[in-house]
Amino acid sequence: MKSLEHIYHTHHETNRGEGFVLLGDERGKFLAENIGTGKNVLDIGCRDGALTRSYANGNTVLGLDIDSAALAKAREKLWVETKQVDLNGDWGVPAETFDVVVAAEVVEHLYYPGVVLDKIVAALKPGGILLGTVPNAFSLKNRLRYLRKQKRYTPLSDPTHINHFTVTELEVLLGAQFAECEVGGFGKYRRLAARFPQTFAFDLWFTAKKSL
Repeated sequence: MKSLEHIYHTHHETNRGEGFVLLGDERGKFLAENIGTGKNVLDIGCRDGALTRSYANGNTVLGLDIDSAALAKAREKLWVETKQVDLNGDWGVPAETFDVVVAAEVVEHLYYPGVVLDKIVAALKPGGILLGTVPNAFSLKNRLRYLRKQKRYTPLSDPTHINHFTVTELEVLLGAQFAECEVGGFGKYRRLAARFPQTFAFDLWFTAKKSL
């Protein structure tokens, strides 16, 4: 775990910086509106809590991350409970405890997303929800960049990104584990991103509900 922690700590410090959040207003609003208050929330890959702050008030939050230094900042700023884990291993969280699991910009970092989704389903109460976002590597703008043999400014330029998803792939992945799921998008071209997320969204959001 030390090697993986070093990779992500270095990545966070050099490429992200404290409090860094892409589309923070849009993603924060999406999470806050869908979570509400009075919930028991598991935030996987929470980093320093930069996005967690959008819904932490009024909820009980447990943040998981590999980067112990980032978790310390989350505890200091938000007074949330944290736990250092490798998401690929055992999380050590009790089954059917959480109303909501948040996976914001996390799934693209996983070697076997389906295995992690199994853990998310196990952690959720019956009827609980998964909320998350992933970069849209296959937007029209990014596809044009790839035609020019350019990775810069695309999700492919991030060496910690292991998987990249289309809308359909996300729907299939989530549909195999959850009773209900929905995928949409947001970004600069808001109306187009909402209507045609695969083509125009900068980021893809998803919601999924565990069966009762």
